[in-house]
Amino acid sequence: MTLKIAQVGMGRWGQNWAKNPIPTVEELEVVAWVDASAESLREARTELDLDPDRCFLSVDEMLGTVDVDGVLITAALPGHVPVAEAALKAGKHVLTEKPFAPSVADAQRLVDLADRQDRVLMVSQNYRFFPAPRLAAQLTADQSVGALYAVELVFRRQIYEPPARHAALVQPLLMDMAIHHFDLLRMVLGREPEAVYCHSWQPPTSKFNDPPAAAMVVQFGGGIVVTYQGSWVSTGPVTPWAGEWRMECTEGEILWTSRGGSNGSIEGDWVKVRKPGAAEKNVPLPTLRHRGRAGSLAAFAETVTSGNAPDYTSLGRDNIGSLRFMQAAIKSAAIGKPVEIGD
Repeated sequence: MTLKIAQVGMGRWGQNWAKNPIPTVEELEVVAWVDASAESLREARTELDLDPDRCFLSVDEMLGTVDVDGVLITAALPGHVPVAEAALKAGKHVLTEKPFAPSVADAQRLVDLADRQDRVLMVSQNYRFFPAPRLAAQLTADQSVGALYAVELVFRRQIYEPPARHAALVQPLLMDMAIHHFDLLRMVLGREPEAVYCHSWQPPTSKFNDPPAAAMVVQFGGGIVVTYQGSWVSTGPVTPWAGEWRMECTEGEILWTSRGGSNGSIEGDWVKVRKPGAAEKNVPLPTLRHRGRAGSLAAFAETVTSGNAPDYTSLGRDNIGSLRFMQAAIKSAAIGKPVEIGD
C-alpha cells in the first residue's frame, strides 16, 4: 500500500526534504504541497517542478480539495501545532519535524486529539535512524560492557554567521539542536531524565541573539549521570552532528559518534568498546534500510499501514519526554538552578 501524503512547509528546508529523503521511500507518494508564503510556494513550484493544481496556500484548502492519508509537516515550529491540529481533526495521520511543539501542554493536546481520532502522530527524530546510536542502545540494554553509570557528550560547531532566523531563536542550541541529543540520550540509555542543571552563555564570537553555548549535568533514572557541553560557535574541532559520546560502564567504555555525513549518509558512524588492559575494538554496525529522515518517513508509513510502530520510532506520546527534557534545560538556564523533570 502506498501512503498518499501532503507536505506542509515548502521553504528551503521543505525543499530539501522533497529533493533528498522523500524520493527514496517508495511507500510514500506526495500528492499536494502547502505553504502560507506565496513566494516560498512559487519558488518550490519552480525548483521542484510541482503541479500548480496541487499547490495550496492553506492547509484547510488542501484538505478540502485533495484526498490524502497523512500530512508531513516541514514548516517552522510556529506552524507545527495548528497544522497538526487541522490535519488530525480532518482524520489524517501526521508526521512532524522536531521540536514537536512550543510547549508540553500543546504537545499533550495534540497527542490526546490523535488518540480520540485514532490517528498516528509521529515526530521525526531522525537521529534515531542511524546505525551507531542503534548499536549503542543495544550494547547498553544488553549490558555488554557492564552496567552504564556515566555519559560524557560533547557537540561543537562553528556557525559564526548564523542565518537571521536561527540567530533570532530563543536558546538556539537547546531548542533547535540539543533536542536531538536529548532525544538520543533517552533512546540510548533506555531511561528517563529526572533532573537537569544547565548553564548557557554567549561566547565572544557569537552573533546569536540568545546564548548558543551550554553545559549541563543531567540525572537519569538508575543513578546514571550525564555531562553535556555544546556550542554553535566553538573554536574547537567540529564534531559530527550527533556529538561525541563516551559512556562509562562497570566493565569498560562504549565510545561512539554518528551523523558525520549529510542526507542520511552513514559516513562517520562508528562504535568502539574499550575494556581495561585491552585495545579499543570496533563493533560492526547494524544495517538499516532507510536512514535519517528517510527512516522517519519509512517508519511513519509502516506504522500507518500495519498498525505497528518499528523499534525506536518516536511516536508523539513518547516524544513528549524529549520535549519535557528540553524545556527543563531551558528553564534551568533561565533561573540558574537545577530543575526536576516530572511527568
